[in-house]
Parts: sequence; structure tokens; C-alpha cells
Amino acid sequence: MARLMATIMALLLLAMTIVAQQGAKNGEWRRIGGDGGNTRYSPLDQINAQNVKNLRVAWTWKVDNFGSGLEMKNENTPLMVEGVLYFTAGDRRAIVAADAGTGETLWVYRYQEPTDRTTGVRKNNRGVAYWSDGRGQSRILTVTPGYQLISLNAKTGGVDPAFGNRGIVDLTEQVEKDSNFNPSIAHLMNTSPPLVFGDVAIIPTALENSRAPKSMKSTKADLMAFNVRTGKKMWSFHTVPRKGEVGEETWGNGSNIYTGHTGAWAPFTVDEQLGYAYIPTEAPTGDQFGGQRPGNNLFSSAIVCIDIKTGKRVWHYQLTHHDVWDYDMPTAPILADITVNGKPIKAVVQLTKQAFAFVFDRTNGQPVWPIEERPVPQSDVPGEKTAPTQPFATRPAPVDRQGFTENDLIDFTPQLKEMALAAIKGYRLGPMYTPPSVVDAAKGTKGTLTFPGSGGIDWEGGAFDPETGFLYIGSATRPDTAVYGVEKAKPGQTDVEMVGTPSSAPTIQRLPIVKPPWTRITAINLNSGDTAWQVPNGGTPEWVKNHPLLKGVTLPQTGSVGRAPLLMVTKTLLFAGSGYNTEAAFRAYDKKTGQLIWETPTEPGPPNGVPMTYLHKGKQYIVVAVQGDLSKRAASQLVAFALPDPPSGAPRPPVD
Repeated sequence: MARLMATIMALLLLAMTIVAQQGAKNGEWRRIGGDGGNTRYSPLDQINAQNVKNLRVAWTWKVDNFGSGLEMKNENTPLMVEGVLYFTAGDRRAIVAADAGTGETLWVYRYQEPTDRTTGVRKNNRGVAYWSDGRGQSRILTVTPGYQLISLNAKTGGVDPAFGNRGIVDLTEQVEKDSNFNPSIAHLMNTSPPLVFGDVAIIPTALENSRAPKSMKSTKADLMAFNVRTGKKMWSFHTVPRKGEVGEETWGNGSNIYTGHTGAWAPFTVDEQLGYAYIPTEAPTGDQFGGQRPGNNLFSSAIVCIDIKTGKRVWHYQLTHHDVWDYDMPTAPILADITVNGKPIKAVVQLTKQAFAFVFDRTNGQPVWPIEERPVPQSDVPGEKTAPTQPFATRPAPVDRQGFTENDLIDFTPQLKEMALAAIKGYRLGPMYTPPSVVDAAKGTKGTLTFPGSGGIDWEGGAFDPETGFLYIGSATRPDTAVYGVEKAKPGQTDVEMVGTPSSAPTIQRLPIVKPPWTRITAINLNSGDTAWQVPNGGTPEWVKNHPLLKGVTLPQTGSVGRAPLLMVTKTLLFAGSGYNTEAAFRAYDKKTGQLIWETPTEPGPPNGVPMTYLHKGKQYIVVAVQGDLSKRAASQLVAFALPDPPSGAPRPPVD
């Protein structure tokens, strides 16, 4: 009887898991992550391992005539709802609706903002949000480069007259008085779509790069939520706690009063059953020097769980203390229902630039596997006091390189090794969390060189397969982001004592100075925390194979050079866009083994948006945004792939 009951319970738990985490439903793609949990998973399998080699371009949508110039980088993941795709285009962030079967433009909305609101702000954007009341009303929500929230009728593209001021809420007018909002110091801006759940929309917020901030008294990036129907502000959450609030004690010398940034620019995640939002936060002002803000600085560089209706904090976990590495949380948390040692767990996974996958019980914030606070190197920069310890995930293992030694240098030939040793002369090497060091040309010091840098896992993130419990992560070993240096601020430059220096690392005639693989994909079994497989992302670029310094050298599989791959998983396949500034390729891997099954070149450049898939009129499509090519005067575009139509009269493959 005991064995029978155990079997029944196991089957029930399996059924609960399948019901709770299904990825994108009904053949659509209603959120940029596929579902509220950002799994980037679809159960569609019309395109599978046997026929993926037959994929062809079904249609393209070109961005050439949108915005003030050629848009080179489009990070969009389109939504697909009821046969219509929704996405943004151009540096003015026009909203576009297109036919899911042909790519034909159905409507366009373009908002003209004053130039002074958009000068210097980040124009890149990852998509839009969709809302429906389930009774015929539907809206598309977007935030403009100038930080205005707009609600559009999803069917017509017209503004919603009941929302805000004739369809628009000026978010700069909604910030709190003690947020230190000062556009001359730091703009408020946005790069990811709002998180919509019920009638609530929470706005991701970004600011200028803070390597060399204009002032320590910078704009605070409080979270704000608005009613989707009316545009009325519902609540704010202080990512920098105010007087008397939880976390204030982690800001020494009253620095919580004047310190800004600490935004949340990556996409957000929602557990629709719990009503909780999971927010990945960024570093405070400034990125590489924090002497003016002593302490651990909550709620910076953390995952924060918030009750969506009230805006109240449920739990948090800071994953970088006193951040001076720009180790903000770069990607949407991923929800995963897993079973660990026989215990079902509603988990949330936060991927980090440090190449960790931190796994928590999403109901209470308890780590699924121990997180250890380990001693780390300390700063010798005048005025700086770094945290004595940092959190290390004990499981799963890191997915990319951590720390930098001479053994990491490229060594295909003795000449290359000598050139690499010469290239790093003057840099301080060390384990992960080695702090930024002083750059001084007179002394020959060039800063700290340590991995992962602010690369590792970035906004490209990962995907989760709810059927197998496998988590797929794209990462990059990028020396160009691994340099951390500071220097004394110039008179009149800022009131911060020290500022960060440019982070570009040396190369050897364009070759990375470190051994490959330079980008990779890792599969982790989240039920055990074990690494199932790891492969380089792609083979070896032609320009690397043909490099004069590598003549006669037999190369291993190096993977792409550049950004991490962008992943989406289906019933049988893992799709990977090669990533921004890499070789132009779109690939499909066997999700069980990591074996490359299919690869195709993309035009005019490599994929730099997360792929998505949907079913339209019985046919499965896969759509990905690809990079433009300035040399060809070709802007970025959306590319849709599908299987060729069968001959007239032949039956179409069955749909799952």
C-alpha cells in the first residue's frame, strides 16, 4: 500500500508540474518570454529534428524606413496573438502589427517625442506587452525612449482614450519627489516591455551607464506600477530604501538619500498563481567605484519578489554586495517547477553575469541548494571599501570561466602565447570579484583583468524545458568586458572621487587573448543541479580559421566570438541565434545531447533578438530579429522560417 500511495503521489506531482509549466500556450506567444515564467518554451513540434533541415525563409519584415536612421540592432521578441505579430521598430520605437502568416504590415503607431527627451538615451528595445480583459478589449503597451507609457488598441493601433492623458502617461511626472530626478544628471529610460498581470503594469527602468557618473546624487530608478485600464499610478517600490525602510542600514553615511540608479532594466517575471513578480535589479551609482556609498547597498544587484497588487516586498536575495563590477541582474528570472530529492519545488532561477544560476524556492526565497558567502579579494583603491564576502552558488556549477590567470591565455603557438603575455602586461589578474584597480600611465598600471567581466550571462539569458526539467543557458567569455579600472576624477567632471575607465581589453590582431570556447551553451538538469552537457555555440568562424597567426594550426571548436547566443526551446529542439556581432547564423540543436542538427546563414546579419515560435493556420513559424549591416546600408529585420508547403492535395503534417 505504501508503494502504491508513493506511486500515486509521484504521478500527481508530475501532472501538477505539467499543468503548472507549459510554456507558450495555444500555439501563440503572448509574452516576450513565451509565458509569465519566461521559459521561452513552446510544445509545438511540427518542426522537429527530422525535418528542421527543410526550413526556409517564409517572409521578412524590414526596418529600413523606420526611425531617424538605419536601425542596426533590434532586440525584439515579437508577440503573436490571434494571428497578429506585435513588435517595435526603429530608434523612435514605432509599434507595428503584422500578419503572422505573411509579415504584411497591418498597422503602425509612431509617437514623436521632443529631441531633448531622447538625446543620449538608450534606443534599443526588446518588445511590447499585451493585455486583454478576455471579453473583447485588448491593448498593446509600450514605453517610449523618452519614458512615456502608451496604451494602444491592439486591433486598430489607435491610442486608448481612457488611458492616462489621451492614451499616454508621462512617467517622468509620476516619479516621487525624493527620487532626485534630474535629466541633466541621469535620464530615466526603458529597454524592456512592461510586465502585465491582471490590471497591473510594472515598468522596467534603465538609466545611463554609470561607469563615470556625472554626480553621486543621481536619479533613483524606483519601480512603478500602473492600472492598465486607466493609467493611474498604483504603487512604487523603492529599490534604494528611504528613511526607516528595510535595507536602509546597508547604506553607510546616509548614502541612500543621494544615491541613484539601482533600476531594473531586464524583463520581469510573474507567477500568475501566487500573484508575485520577480524583479532583477541593477547596480547603484557608480558602476566601478562605490566609496561614496559604503555598505552592501540593498536592493541593488538582487532578485526581489514583490506582491503585484500591493507593491510590497515578499522576499529578496542580494547576489552582489556593494557592486563595483557592474554585476547587475541582466536577465528575466525563470520559473521552473522541479523535484529535488523527491520534494516538489516551485523554483525561480536567476542567471547572473558571474555565470551562476542561483535557484530559489519562489514562494519564500529559500535557496534550493546552499549559497555560500566566501571571502573575496579586497580593494586598495583610495576611499573604497568592498564587501568582505560574496555569494557563491554551490549548485549548479558555473557555466563560464571565473577568474583570470596566465593559464587562460591563448597558446595555439608559442608566438601567440608570447604575444598574449605581452598584451596583458600592466594588468592585475585575479579570481572573480578581484576589485577594480587604479589606472596610472606613469606607473604602467592598466586596471584589473578578471572573468566573467560584465559578460558571462547577459540579457540574452536562457530557456527552460518544463517537460524534462532542463535549463539551457547561453554565455560568453568576453575579454572586452573583463577590464575594471578606475582613476581620479578630473576637476569639474563629477563630485564622485574616482571614476571608471574604458573597459576594452587587448586583442591579438583581433583574436581574443584567451583560449576558446568563446561562447557556449550549457544544459543543466534542474532536478539534480548537474550539468547535462556543454557545447561551443557554433563551430569556428571563418575569419578565425583563416587568420595569418593560425596558419597550419589545427583548431578546436571555438564557438562564436562576441555576444552570447539567444535561446528558445521546443518539443524536440533547442534553437539558438548566434548573437550580436558574431557570425550570421541561426542554429538548431538536439536538446537532449547538444548535437548541432541544422544551421543556416542569416541576412543581413546575425540574430540579436530571442527567437519565438507560433502556429498560424496549421503551420508552425519561427521568427527571429537579425542585425543590420551598415556596409550594405541594410537595417535590421525580422525573419520568419517555416517548412515548405506540401504539394497541392498532399496532407499537411499532423499538429500536436
